[in-house]
Amino acid sequence: MKNQNVLTANNEPLLRDLQLFCEVARRSSFIAAASETGLSPAHVSKRIATLEEQLGVKLFNRTTRRVNITSDGEAAFVWAQKILEDVGAMVDALSGGQREPQGTLRLCTSLRLGREHIAPILSLLRRQYPALEVWVELLDRRVDLIADNFDIDIRVGEVQEKHLIAHRIAESTRVLAAAPEYLEQRGVPKVAADLAQHDCLLFRSRDDRFGVWRLVGPNGAETVKVTGPMASNHSDIVRQWAHDGHGIIMASQWDIANSLASGALVQVLPAWYQPADIWAVTAVRSSASAKVRACVAFLREQLASGPYALTRD
Repeated sequence: MKNQNVLTANNEPLLRDLQLFCEVARRSSFIAAASETGLSPAHVSKRIATLEEQLGVKLFNRTTRRVNITSDGEAAFVWAQKILEDVGAMVDALSGGQREPQGTLRLCTSLRLGREHIAPILSLLRRQYPALEVWVELLDRRVDLIADNFDIDIRVGEVQEKHLIAHRIAESTRVLAAAPEYLEQRGVPKVAADLAQHDCLLFRSRDDRFGVWRLVGPNGAETVKVTGPMASNHSDIVRQWAHDGHGIIMASQWDIANSLASGALVQVLPAWYQPADIWAVTAVRSSASAKVRACVAFLREQLASGPYALTRD
């Protein structure tokens, strides 16, 4: 009878509580969920307790340090995500594509791409769609779209997960470059295999094998094991080391376009490159939403020809 009353009651508070429940489940913390949603921890705890009473099950085991989801809570989490996804899809479908994108749009991307291009483009997007709320995280690591609760992950390079939907939003390649003084001292590599004899400045991006450069050249795909005296997980640092003459860098062409144009860096092995298109990656559950569709289309347009477009040859 209690569960039937849930179904016949006003469903708006229930949907809000389900959203809050999912936030607590993802973060295993009332405090973190409260911080994310702008509510007080006491209010979050009260709403979860109300939801538990309505459903007639215990969703979390509470301790002084952590909130652990129960087996019933795990089952409820699966259902809650599906319910919320279906409600969003229904609203989008019934709007006939006419509804203005609204709600919170959560994105993640890498540091330099996000800072120099994605963030300012999202500023323009927000001006066009003022009902949107935008949250961006800059991360040089792979994320789990569903577990980390992101709508879109902007990635450089191939997308390997079969369960995700990848939208190409810009074409790009990674190229090889070094400072003129380094090349004067160490010579210019003639073929990809020569890189093994050079100091290569290593940047560990979110999806690349460390110390292995996969290139496409005149004879097709090649893999070169490279080493060097300096490495970092931050592209700005590695690029500066290249400027300082410490070795050869492999970076996206748009990332070092200004350095190449000024002569601070010189492209080496121009017949070799690494494919590095930019993708907007979404989960199936969010790919059809109005806000995601609008954002992907806007990013594709602006990266090609807007004021923050990628610089390409």
